[in-house]
Amino acid sequence: MLTEGFSVDLYEMRPNKMTPAHHTGGIAEPVCSNSFKSKDRATAQGLLKAEMRELDSVVLRAADRSAVPAGGALAVDRELFSANIQEILLGFPRLRIIREEAVTIDDYTIVASGPLTSDTLAAEIISLTGREGLAFYDAAAPIVTAESVDMSKAYYMSRYGKGDADYLNCPMSREEYQQFYQALVSARTVILKDFEKGDVFEGCLPLEVMAKRGEDTLRFGAFKPVGLSLEGERAYAVLQLRKENVQGTLFNLVGCQTNLAFPEQKRVFSLISALKGAEFVRYGVMHRNTFIDSPALLTEHFNMKERQSVFFAGQLTGVEGYMESAASGIIAGINMARLVRGEQLLPLPSTTMVGSLARYISTSSKDFQPMHASFELVPPLSEKIKDKKQRKIAYANRAINDIIKYRAFLK
Repeated sequence: MLTEGFSVDLYEMRPNKMTPAHHTGGIAEPVCSNSFKSKDRATAQGLLKAEMRELDSVVLRAADRSAVPAGGALAVDRELFSANIQEILLGFPRLRIIREEAVTIDDYTIVASGPLTSDTLAAEIISLTGREGLAFYDAAAPIVTAESVDMSKAYYMSRYGKGDADYLNCPMSREEYQQFYQALVSARTVILKDFEKGDVFEGCLPLEVMAKRGEDTLRFGAFKPVGLSLEGERAYAVLQLRKENVQGTLFNLVGCQTNLAFPEQKRVFSLISALKGAEFVRYGVMHRNTFIDSPALLTEHFNMKERQSVFFAGQLTGVEGYMESAASGIIAGINMARLVRGEQLLPLPSTTMVGSLARYISTSSKDFQPMHASFELVPPLSEKIKDKKQRKIAYANRAINDIIKYRAFLK
């Protein structure tokens, strides 16, 4: 909409009113992770980004400017990313950023308040939709200083050689891993208030919850040593650290989202040799994420069925992930502009990753749950391709061709 010549008021309540998970007042501050996942078009996440680039995504423009090394993934310096988003937005002459809490929902509004929507606005959404919000729980990983990591016990390498040795690996012997595991599963967690008790989204399970599924669960997940052999020897388990900022002074504990009490986080993770003296600049936290019953309320254009001039976007709609949220905003913006001009709303082809997510959130479901980008959401190919890699490449080629046609139609 910003390039369509419309005047836009963008409300951001931070820093005047903070959320339980944000740390700054920066526009679009990433909370749970600084990774936007794979760049490979033959993956669902990589294809989603490729489609968004075809639609001139502001988020990806800012991400490219603030990228940090992360192997085959796109990761960002959080503060720089937020600053770049703000700089891009301020470059639009008819955009006004209002640092206040939005408390009402008028016509021609896109509600993209996120999973940490304020209580006041949440009440307005409930009033508008006539339904109580749904909720799941999300967890963030700890961040440590680079100088506090024992480099004699760690080494740089990307899994399977992807990237330029972008990850710092903390190997564990069998004995060390078992000690860490026992401490993790018996550690004290933060007790959620009664009103916060609820489901945890499978894609964001706390490390300690996953660990309780079995001693080897982490070794086949976040701590898998496969593809990280050093001088021909493979550790029993490996914790990877990813750069959190461009300077490389901070590292994120990859896959270690947690709800452990803060003192317990320091005690448990310090059992890993390379992190024995680790300095934590941010501990992992768990917070409530709210989403609406989109299949009952929204169309595939992300506007309401009963009040068509009101659109929703982001995780509030039940798309799960940074890029999925940003993609939904693009579609909401495109269709809001078309609605204002009196044009027919235009759905994306279901063959695209963005279009398939739009179909997912607007399709009737008895047990609606948040969804990541996935090849399982798109229609099958017209031809059968046995090789899995080649099949995904074919999905990607089809999607990009269709998104280019969609973009041309918009002009």
